[in-house]
Amino acid sequence: MAITAQEVNKLRQKTGAGMMDCKKALTEAEGDFEKAIDILRKKGQKVSASRADRETKEGVVATHVSADGKTGTLISLTCETDFVAKNEEFGSFANAILEAAVSANADSIDAVMALPFEGITIGEKITEMTGKIGEKIEVSHLEIVSGEAVEPYIHSNGKLGVLVALNQSGEAVSDAGKDVAMQIAAMNPVAIDKDGVDASLVEREIEVGKEQARQEGKPEAMLEKIALGKLNKFYKENTLLSQTFVKDPGKTIAQYLESVNKGLTVVDFKRISIG
Repeated sequence: MAITAQEVNKLRQKTGAGMMDCKKALTEAEGDFEKAIDILRKKGQKVSASRADRETKEGVVATHVSADGKTGTLISLTCETDFVAKNEEFGSFANAILEAAVSANADSIDAVMALPFEGITIGEKITEMTGKIGEKIEVSHLEIVSGEAVEPYIHSNGKLGVLVALNQSGEAVSDAGKDVAMQIAAMNPVAIDKDGVDASLVEREIEVGKEQARQEGKPEAMLEKIALGKLNKFYKENTLLSQTFVKDPGKTIAQYLESVNKGLTVVDFKRISIG
């Protein structure tokens, strides 16, 4: 049957697929509009599957903080190229996914993918977009933090985001939270303090410290003590509260927070970096 240009354009407007793809889908569907949409979606599924092994090293991060300021959500939507990541539609899609996740209180990527979106699920919409642009797209991270106050930070390139939760609230705390969020973005701490460092990482640092001391010719009996000294240096440089405050090198982050409000501290943080 003959497919009109108006029908092709209508399908293109609805799906975002190319003109030729829309015409072929309508021809295959014998003019049935909904069937043609399904055909295009199936094509998208094939494209998505064929690109499953591709790496998504570009993308955007997006943050949301609840109206009461106590819960923050951070997601990343990733793709293969910077060209796609910088597209306005891609950024809008990331924010729409974030909004849907927050509204539904989704607490995992699987839960996000199952959420309804424009008559289908987010997972199906991602498959659809994969078919449209020919690149692998995925929700790579979903992080949630809670505290008396949560402050977000997105780096200017849009590919690095931070949420920091504190144990107090107020204007001064909010300002301090912004400073700490930027510190986390810049210095990438592994934990809030030494108690939060993964045991396997501690063990690895001790073994590395021992081997370094051994290579320096230190006595075998001294290796453990030297390694523990190196571990303390690792804590100072890599745990948030012990780090030197970038904006005031005379203080640690813990000291800075204490100077803002007595007892003020960080209870949680998340950092997402793409690429």
